[in-house]
Amino acid sequence: MMPARRSLAAESIARRASLLSRQRSRAGLRRRLRSRAPRGLAGVEPPPGKSAAGGGRRGHEAAESAVCAPVPGEKRSGRRVTGEMAAVEGSQVSSSWYDRAAPGLRQQLTRKQWRNQQKNKRRQKNKFKASNGQPPASSEAEEPPDDQGSLTPDTEVPSRQTPSLRQRLESRLDAARFRYINQLLYTHSSQEAAQLFQEDPEALAVYHRGFALQAARWPERPVEHFVHYLRRRPASLVVADFGCGDCTLARSLPNRVHCFDLAALDPRVTVCDMAQVPLEDASVDVAVFCLALMGTNLREILQEAHRVLRAGGTLLVAEVASRFADLRAFLGALARLGFRLISKDVSGSHFYSFELRKTERAAKAAEEPRGLALRPCLYKRR
Repeated sequence: MMPARRSLAAESIARRASLLSRQRSRAGLRRRLRSRAPRGLAGVEPPPGKSAAGGGRRGHEAAESAVCAPVPGEKRSGRRVTGEMAAVEGSQVSSSWYDRAAPGLRQQLTRKQWRNQQKNKRRQKNKFKASNGQPPASSEAEEPPDDQGSLTPDTEVPSRQTPSLRQRLESRLDAARFRYINQLLYTHSSQEAAQLFQEDPEALAVYHRGFALQAARWPERPVEHFVHYLRRRPASLVVADFGCGDCTLARSLPNRVHCFDLAALDPRVTVCDMAQVPLEDASVDVAVFCLALMGTNLREILQEAHRVLRAGGTLLVAEVASRFADLRAFLGALARLGFRLISKDVSGSHFYSFELRKTERAAKAAEEPRGLALRPCLYKRR
């Protein structure tokens, strides 16, 4: 029993000595803070008649809380430092550390707030670097965001976001205009379409920009098949390209190519109605309609092609496969208009192409032959 009592007494004496040591360290730290702390420590103005670090228990608590505040730029452990821990470690706190910590003590930020502030500063700096490598001209944009991460009212948004938003809006507007113009071309006559482009010269440019975006998704381009076909034929053949667009045939062939369209995207284009082209009778060897049978007056357009073709001339037609409600009835209608089928390619998933020969027998009916109508090719909004 005696050794146990002696051990308990020794432990009690050790605890009292440790407590006395901590109290002395805490008192020494408080004295140093009273002698060195400036007026208005940690951004809090003391009440009249009392100093910032003095004034009894409240002054001591303010000094201890100031020691616990995180210091920007100095690495600390992840645990939060309490007043007692700071007092125990007070013997290791030097005056040089206090001089470095004094500016940070005025902020009174928790560690989480300070980390968020540093993170927001880095984000803002990266935004400035991304905008052509230079910050905005206004100095107000250099102010950091607030503690919650939101931009201050005076902060300017980098200008690089404005062009991208404008481009997206312009592309949507062009897409809407393209669908509208495409619908008009398929649901109105060629005369009405020609009048549309005369009133709005930019409409064809908008249409062909949208058409190029659609063509980029196609597995094939029918005009390329016609280019390969005509390159195997004599270069002396005269070609009439109805609805030429960007004049791909004229740019790819050595032949003489007459280019017709509702508006001119190229100097070689002759602007006219496809039902009334400025050519003499029997003056061309090949007439091409590559995705160009768009008007509701198909009979007039095909009769115009029959007029300008020489005897035995060739008619090349390529159209979207989904437009044909009854392919056999369509080819029968072409035969009544004076075009005999030579070959066809209906194996493609997107397009059908036909090679026909002009015959002398042509119907002079006032109405379109039965089966000649094609479905309109309308693009859905995506």
